Amino acid sequence: MKALRNAIGLLVLCLFAVPLKAQEHSTMKQHGSQEHIMLNPDRFEWKDGPMSLPKGARFAILEGDPSKEGPFTLRVMVPANYKIPPHWHPAVEHVTVLKGSIYMGAGEKLDMSKATKISEGGLAVMPIKFIHYAFTTEEATIQLHGIGPWDIIYVNPKDDPRQAK
Repeated sequence: MKALRNAIGLLVLCLFAVPLKAQEHSTMKQHGSQEHIMLNPDRFEWKDGPMSLPKGARFAILEGDPSKEGPFTLRVMVPANYKIPPHWHPAVEHVTVLKGSIYMGAGEKLDMSKATKISEGGLAVMPIKFIHYAFTTEEATIQLHGIGPWDIIYVNPKDDPRQAK
């Protein structure tokens, strides 16, 4: 009798597990994620660029496509003494410092004396069209995430590395 109750209990559990899995999958799609993602650093595909940043950076796209609608996450490695001139974004930018540190400031001119150091584990969030700049004194790795479409618009178009010089 005990074996029969255990078998019935297992059958009931299996019957309810299928709809729960389908519901979880449906909920994930409603929030914009089409798949479950788990990546370890050895699976990242590092590339030079992106072209929107000054030469010397390397990046890996971990989720999504920043140029398209929807969530995206990318990692960016920058060398010591790296500078990103004043710019803004058409969407909110979230920056988490994973290694090293970066300095960030607000305004239309890169002023190293007015920047704030964001150290390892720190976070910076810039609202839409907030003019800011960044620089390093040491090698750093950041994680950048947001909702696309996302871009970088330089205050001075001559600072944009995508422009033919």
